[in-house]
Amino acid sequence: MTSGADIGDTLLQITDGARREVESYQAQQPEPDRLALWTEVTGVSGEDYSYNLSLRPVGEAGSDDVTEQHAGLSIVIPADSVDKLRGAMIDLVGDLATGGLIVENPNSPSPAVEDLPPLEVSGSPSERVTQVLAQQINPGIALHGGRAELEGIEGKTAYLRLSGGCQGCGLAGVTLKRGVEVAIKRSVPEITEVVDVTDHAGGTNPYFEPSGM
Repeated sequence: MTSGADIGDTLLQITDGARREVESYQAQQPEPDRLALWTEVTGVSGEDYSYNLSLRPVGEAGSDDVTEQHAGLSIVIPADSVDKLRGAMIDLVGDLATGGLIVENPNSPSPAVEDLPPLEVSGSPSERVTQVLAQQINPGIALHGGRAELEGIEGKTAYLRLSGGCQGCGLAGVTLKRGVEVAIKRSVPEITEVVDVTDHAGGTNPYFEPSGM
């Protein structure tokens, strides 16, 4: 059962162990029947999202939030976390005293580069890499204000420079490895490594913080 935003199928799952542990803790609180497990994305940590899971009154859920029922346990997902948590699983490591709840999430905060088939490219390795960037990579990362350009090729290594929203982004390495490098290797098999030569300290992306003195 869901309410609030119309999401169709169940948004996320929770393991039986995690649910029982939450219900055990819930039962110790005043008016436990009024409480729900609020699950929300609070930011980015490393290559993944960071989360906050807490017991709060289910009545605080807004019209755009999603409320689901899982064997009697109410779970509320705030509206701005819905797309980021779609398909996720709440699990338990140890117990709430010695471990904690974790979120196994198939979604990544990294800008997506679609899993496209190899391109029919021609010319030298540098020309073919440039074609891959122009036709497959840049249209995807442009949605996040980013751009990738080929700086040069030495042996089997392609050197790229990222700009726009990708410069200074703490997730640039994820984008490079999960999307850009895979796409280039698929269409230009002579390339076995892709290296980022961007000066990320010069970027302004909020996920990046230069090291202090």
